[in-house]
Amino acid sequence: MQLQVARIGKPHGIRGEVTVQVLTDAPEDRFLPGTEFVVEPASAGPLTVRSARWNKDILLLGFEEVADRNRAETLRGAKLFIETEELDDDDDEGWYEHELVGLEARVGSQTVGKVAALNTMPVQDLLVVETPDGKEILIPFVEQIVPEVNIEEGFVLLTPPDGLFEINEEGGAEDPETRGSDSAEDSDEDPTVEDAEPEAKA
Repeated sequence: MQLQVARIGKPHGIRGEVTVQVLTDAPEDRFLPGTEFVVEPASAGPLTVRSARWNKDILLLGFEEVADRNRAETLRGAKLFIETEELDDDDDEGWYEHELVGLEARVGSQTVGKVAALNTMPVQDLLVVETPDGKEILIPFVEQIVPEVNIEEGFVLLTPPDGLFEINEEGGAEDPETRGSDSAEDSDEDPTVEDAEPEAKA
């Protein structure tokens, strides 16, 4: 079995470097010069690391097989894999996106959706949970909120803080419009009420 450790983004510069979305907890060990990756699609690889450097929070990789920007452009969206045998020491340290996608998301005994993606962020990873009605909820992937990942039984257990799902849903476009119309109606009605009262007293 192979584990995905990165997804290639856009080219950087003219010498064939690319940005990558890192999907491993140990990038300093996984992207050493000389490391060879299995690539999906297979036509884009294999790829051998020539250089690896950080530009702020973005990892830039150069490959022996990629000499210029035009070639780098053809790699956009490609996935980088290494054999699981090389990761025996890492098995308990974290989860990879392909292991999580498709798992049921449960709160207690209730199924609230399915894991659609894992967003790896510099500060904190986020699970993307798709609800039955098609909404996407971002869940901080920390032990306090995701205490259990059960690959064998096909679910992740969530203990979201109060309002997490509602906050995500209220961040959509519908609520601001609703709130805007409500406030407009209120502002239209209030002056009428205020004006009516003095007239009634007079």
